[in-house]
Amino acid sequence: MPKIVDHDQRREEIAQVACRVVARYGFERATVARIARAAGYTTGMVAHYYDTKQDIILAALRLMLRRIEQRLLHPRAAGGEDLLGVLSEMLPADPQRFMESAFWMAFWGQVPANPAVKRLNAWVHREYLRLYERCLAAHWPEWPQWPPAVRDRVRRSVITCINGLTAGAVTSPRDWPPRLQVEQLELQLELLRRWASTGARGSTRRQSRQRG
Repeated sequence: MPKIVDHDQRREEIAQVACRVVARYGFERATVARIARAAGYTTGMVAHYYDTKQDIILAALRLMLRRIEQRLLHPRAAGGEDLLGVLSEMLPADPQRFMESAFWMAFWGQVPANPAVKRLNAWVHREYLRLYERCLAAHWPEWPQWPPAVRDRVRRSVITCINGLTAGAVTSPRDWPPRLQVEQLELQLELLRRWASTGARGSTRRQSRQRG
């Protein structure tokens, strides 16, 4: 009997290998030929599933976003029932997440000079905002009571904190062990929650007067 090929699974496998190759070699050196070799396929086989390298990277981005959504909305880790436990899953604290974070770093490095990558990054950022919105709303009961401007600032600050911790841990892993990453994230969440609950109203009024 001829072997039945799961084409969707093969496409995802190539995208996953692309993540590893980009994380190891960087964006420019992650050629289609190198991705094909790492996956154990010919370049012709990869070309059967993806027309260009950008298509492969887009598939890899979508794969990473699905994993992010799974971690944020369906956490598996013990302690994942609270916000810190859930968001800690986003930190590069194990080999798999470190590799994924290195992939993001390589991707971000291409954003300023590449219009196509810049458009992809804008899409990724919108997806980030959507996922973190759902996560924060699910774990902070007071979230709906805050004004939209306050929620937006908190959400963006959380993303900025996690992105900063990711960059630090990938570039200087000895300086950012997992324990320290979680401690810094916990501090940021505490400060943001306190600000939004007690000080945001006055800050928002001052900004409105300044704009007026």
